[in-house]
This record gives sequence, structure tokens and C-alpha cells, in this order.
Amino acid sequence: MSTSTLSHRVSDSMAFVAQQSKQLVIPLIGLLLFLFIWEVGAKNIHTSLGTFPGPVAVYQQATNLIGEHQRERQKEQAFYERQEQRNAKKLAKNPDAVIKVRPYTGKPTFFDQIGTSLVTVMAGFFFASLIAIPAGIVIGLNQTLYSAFNPLIQLFKPVSPLAWLPLVTMVVSAVYVSKDPMFAKSFVTSLVTVSLCCLWPTLLNTAVGVSGISKDLQNVSQVLRLSWLTHVMKIVLPSAIPMIFTGLRLSLGIAWMVLIAAEMLAQNPGLGKFVWDEFQNGSSNSLGRIMVAVLVIGLIGFLLDRCMLMLQRKVSWDKSAVLR
Repeated sequence: MSTSTLSHRVSDSMAFVAQQSKQLVIPLIGLLLFLFIWEVGAKNIHTSLGTFPGPVAVYQQATNLIGEHQRERQKEQAFYERQEQRNAKKLAKNPDAVIKVRPYTGKPTFFDQIGTSLVTVMAGFFFASLIAIPAGIVIGLNQTLYSAFNPLIQLFKPVSPLAWLPLVTMVVSAVYVSKDPMFAKSFVTSLVTVSLCCLWPTLLNTAVGVSGISKDLQNVSQVLRLSWLTHVMKIVLPSAIPMIFTGLRLSLGIAWMVLIAAEMLAQNPGLGKFVWDEFQNGSSNSLGRIMVAVLVIGLIGFLLDRCMLMLQRKVSWDKSAVLR
């Protein structure tokens, strides 16, 4: 290997390391600056519950929440172990005895409520997507339908979940009547409210993406005499995927924001109810615990958006497209 080639490779390696270091250092500087401003500002904000929590106080409350979760899981395990011992004694005395395992009914922890919120938001998001994507394709392929439905989409798109929730609650209470319901009414109420609020971005973006397909692709479909379904699968969907995923990412972000308000008002177990309960509790630790929930909500929202971005990269035909 010549000296010039070696020096060229060394310079390329150094440039790569410098670029990667820049991508890591700049966000780190921004994060440290944010923490500094937060710490200084928090000390100067005094509320009825005490000083506004800074990063250290929030970290302590996060640790407390983790400890509470671990203790609750230990109680749950001990509960089932006691049941197993009692049932084993019953079977020893009477092999034909009917054994029933009672479910653990302890208080849901912070992490249990995170799981409940994720289940609710994904159920509402998928329900809305199942309606929005097919409807958007049909509307986008027909100019008359697009002109007819676009005013309705623009009318309902900005409606707040606080306006939908009372109506949804009354409708669910009237329609969802069962002696042994599969899902709690509070869960159904939150799900429908989330679906109504996150439906419109996907519907609108899908319709716009479908209607914007190039004339050349439409002419190819006509020349090949593709059926309507084949035309949609082979021409429409691949071309409209960027716009569809733009709508899906917007809808998922809206769904996650709407869910917190819906859980607060519907009292459906989840992060929204956790924030509301802590606010009502009014203890000296409440502000710190609420701030932990705020940071977790933001982090989960970011991760959900990254997951949608990864999915878009998987299904998109244009692998060279820059996605952010």
C-alpha cells in the first residue's frame, strides 16, 4: 500500500470520526444546556406545593416510581404463591375439588399505566387507520368525492378531544350495554375519542397523495388495462406511500396527545389518569411525579414517531429517499 493511499484512508477515517463526534456532541450540548436552564429556573419558581422540581428531584421521583413498581410486583407474586399453597392443600384433602385462581387486584403502578396508555392509543390509531386509508384512497381517486368530503374533513379536523369526549361518553353509555362487557366503558370511550381526533390527518394526506399520482403512471395503468384493485395495489399505493405515512405519523402524534386528555376526563387507567390523580393528591412529591410523567410522555411520543419512520423505510419503494 502506498503512502498516499494510507494517508487518504487515515484522513477519511478522521473525517468520519469527526462527523460522528459532531452528531453526538451537539445534541449533548443542547441537552446539558436545557438541564442547566431547568435547574436554575426551577429554583426560582415557588408553588403551593413547594419549589418546582428540578432535574435531581425528578430523577429521585423516577427512582421512587421504579421502586413502587418492583414492590407491587413482589406483592403480586406473593399473592399467587399463597393461592397456590392454599389450592395445593385443598387438592391434597379433596382431589376432586374445584380450584379457582383469583386475579390480583392491586393498585396499578406507573409502568402498568404506561402499558394501558400504549394499548389504548395503538387500538385507537389502528381503528382510525383502517377507516382513513381505504376512505382516503377512494376519495383521492374520485374528484367528485374529494370535493364533497373535503369540507367535512376540514370542519371536523380541528375539533378538540374535550368537545368530542362528552358526546362519545353519552353514545358509548347508550350503545355499549352488556352485563359482561369485554372492555371497560372508559377504555372504549378513550379509544373512540382518540380515533375521531387522529382520523383526519391520515384521511386527508392519503386523499392528497392518491390524487397527486403522475399522469404517466395513470396512462401506464390504462394501457395495461389493470383492474381497479390491481391499479390501487400496483400503482396507487406505492406512489402515495410518502403522503400516507406523513398522515400516519401526524395521526399517531395527535393520538398520543389526545389520549392523555381523554384518560384524564374519562378516568380510564393510564398516564392521563396518573397525572390527574397526582394533581388531585397535592402532596409535596406530586409535582416531581407529574414531571416524570411529562418526560415519559414526550419520550414515548418520540419513540412512536421513530417506529413509524422505520416502518416507512421498510415499505417504501424508494430506498434512497431522505426520511426525517
